[in-house]
Amino acid sequence: MTKILNLRTARDLPRWAISLGTTLYNKTGTWRNFRPVYENKIPPCNHACPANEKIQGYLDLIIQSAAGRTSASLQKKYTQAWFLLTEDNPFLAVCGRVCFHPCETACNRGFYDESLAIHNIERFIGDYGLSKKLKLKTKKLKKRKKIAIIGGGPAGLSAAYFLAQNGYRPTIFEADKQLGGLLASGIPAYRLPKNILQQEINAIIRLGVEVKTNVRIGRDKLLENILNNHDAVFIATGAHQERTLNITGEDAIGVIPALKFLSDLNTGRKIKLGQKVAVIGGGNAAMDAARSILRLGKEPIVIYRRTKNEMPAILDEINDAEEEKIKFIFLAAPVKIITMNNKIVALECVKMKLGKPDASGRRTPLPVKDSNFKIKVDNVIPAIGEQPDFSFLTAGIKTTDRGIQTDEFGITNIPGIFAAGDCVTGPRTVVEAIGAGKKAADALIKYLQKGKAVPEAEQDEKVVQFEQLNQNYFEPTPRLWPEKLNIQKRNKGFKEVYQPYSGKEVETESKRCFSCGVCNRCDNCFVFCPDMAVLKKNSYYEYNYDYCKGCGICVLECPRYAISLIEEKR
Repeated sequence: MTKILNLRTARDLPRWAISLGTTLYNKTGTWRNFRPVYENKIPPCNHACPANEKIQGYLDLIIQSAAGRTSASLQKKYTQAWFLLTEDNPFLAVCGRVCFHPCETACNRGFYDESLAIHNIERFIGDYGLSKKLKLKTKKLKKRKKIAIIGGGPAGLSAAYFLAQNGYRPTIFEADKQLGGLLASGIPAYRLPKNILQQEINAIIRLGVEVKTNVRIGRDKLLENILNNHDAVFIATGAHQERTLNITGEDAIGVIPALKFLSDLNTGRKIKLGQKVAVIGGGNAAMDAARSILRLGKEPIVIYRRTKNEMPAILDEINDAEEEKIKFIFLAAPVKIITMNNKIVALECVKMKLGKPDASGRRTPLPVKDSNFKIKVDNVIPAIGEQPDFSFLTAGIKTTDRGIQTDEFGITNIPGIFAAGDCVTGPRTVVEAIGAGKKAADALIKYLQKGKAVPEAEQDEKVVQFEQLNQNYFEPTPRLWPEKLNIQKRNKGFKEVYQPYSGKEVETESKRCFSCGVCNRCDNCFVFCPDMAVLKKNSYYEYNYDYCKGCGICVLECPRYAISLIEEKR
């Protein structure tokens, strides 16, 4: 017969293995073979950004501002996001418009539904900083060291900014009458309004950077004088020398190199174009030229020797050009510019086919025999790439037999001289130039302080992969695309194509962030811990290892892979 126990107090409980009493005396942490630790890792967006922006960090600040919802909270978090971004990049409003956003390509959300519109959010934060006239931070002037920066494009300006941030006051020598390099002369206004660019350049100059424009290095031993009168020199001249087609008729009236065409357009010089204009190439300069020609009321025809899949231009720019009904002729290459009285009347091309991949990874275009055809055109704009001009290095620099060389940190084979990558390897994108300026500034500072520029040791970076996330905690949410001007309005002028996000749209899009590898205080570890060994400390967490038995439930339930299990050392 079963005996019924009448349990009134804890004293009436039998001595069972599991009781309703305290477990404080049973420290289950002694069972543990693995220890969970909070270990923030690197989000793939941060890792992919050439400027190493703290993307997850500023998105988290925006999400926090959305939780507050008061005007003061919004302003405070937007300001914090702006300052966090400017730790790594002084050109927020610029990059928010023209960056090729490799961060979005790397975004883990893209493997789930659609990647975050990171560059649109960056544009909002950049424009917010300009509207509020926020000032870039800088340190007090350190021991006076003379630093010369040759070139006032994005790499040179970025180097000047990071040097100024660390208390140095460099001098920029620029050959043109204005700073900005290809930002000012090569990108049309519908992508980058010039007042936006100028505001961000002015903010850098206000940090105490000296500027000397209309100074072309290579004349009257100027480079030699600069080298002799400065403690260090950073060469950031970029790649402005355009490659030629090397075909018959290239010297005809009406052949306009793409960078010259875009520069004339940006500086207000008069441009003579016929009705039909052939643009040769598939890069960003080709897209900028073709879309600008359309806005001048002419008919552009883009001729590219590979297919759309191999085009190096930003995909958004290609898609927008197609949406604007710009004509593309793929798998074709020019072989002759046909002229009459030295004026262009037609362009002869040959059809191409794709062979095996070349060094770039793209399939090599090969001409198809007896496939020549002609296109009636009035102008030809070659946009087949740019290369650096080394002619100014012939005076003043004693180079080795192999010339000037640089590594990824901007350190050259000549003591005291540093160089952005495009001065040696060829052109880069805007954000890559900014990253090159940042790395070179760091190397310059080490050189000035220690007499030797030593590259940073490579770190074992733990970049979070999509498979490491607990996808059960996320729901499909469509990407919020910014509005565009309609095609009719777009093609009649040089107004910006994409409309900016509103504050509400920025918050909505930011909430789609997975916060890969970084704790965002979701409480999962706190709620699921069977031993109540997770403690909350000022909105963050820590383990009470006396009672954590290393079961790993917290690791499994963390949506963001911000907790790791490591083996205990006995």
